[in-house]
Amino acid sequence: MTDSRYLKRTILKDEVDSRLLGETRILRIYLPPGYNEILSYPVVYCQDGEEFFNFGRIATHANRLILDEGVEPFIIVGVEVNTKIRTQEYAPFGNRFEAYTACFAEEIIPYVEQKYPIRKDAASRILAGDSLGGSVSLHLALLYPELFNRIISLSGAYYEASQEIIAREKELSHLNVWMTVGLQEDAFESDTGIYNFVELNRQCADLLRERNAEVSYREKDGKHLWGFWQNELPDALMYFLDRA
Repeated sequence: MTDSRYLKRTILKDEVDSRLLGETRILRIYLPPGYNEILSYPVVYCQDGEEFFNFGRIATHANRLILDEGVEPFIIVGVEVNTKIRTQEYAPFGNRFEAYTACFAEEIIPYVEQKYPIRKDAASRILAGDSLGGSVSLHLALLYPELFNRIISLSGAYYEASQEIIAREKELSHLNVWMTVGLQEDAFESDTGIYNFVELNRQCADLLRERNAEVSYREKDGKHLWGFWQNELPDALMYFLDRA
């Protein structure tokens, strides 16, 4: 994507002082072409915000979808994370998971929606994440169903603890989850062990469907890398975002 129109992007950096985390969290905010404060926009919230912008090229994808595919303009909020404590915040067994999910729902969302003209309904908020970022996005939707019901999961890390939480749910018909996983992710080594991500994602999709969630699931050739996920992002975004 070398067209100069795709590369003219408005990306701001904001900071949220989090009482729950006891620190300042950086947000990257993408504003679409033709951004106008008197309008209202759907929003995509990305875990691993820096990586979604740098490696996923999500802002460039967004420009192309809006300018060439007729997708309704939308805002992107990338929530940055310290990779050294990422597992502690994103995994349900992590010691910062409760504080992080509460910060996301109770501090980051109100901050963004007060500052930017974002629609304040669950159908206009999309959560996106890769690996543990995908699973924490799903956990946020389980914890705050009034806020979130649309998830983009790129090779989600649905470890046993996450699957046990999903299995305890009785009814998830409000959820709509777009999932992809690479077929070469069958022996991925993470900081907590070696996992078959293909099987984990199949199991998660089955658990969600059994509870009446809407699941759009695909397996493709690919590794647990941004080289795979970057190419999947346009389809994921178009799945949820309306054409203007």
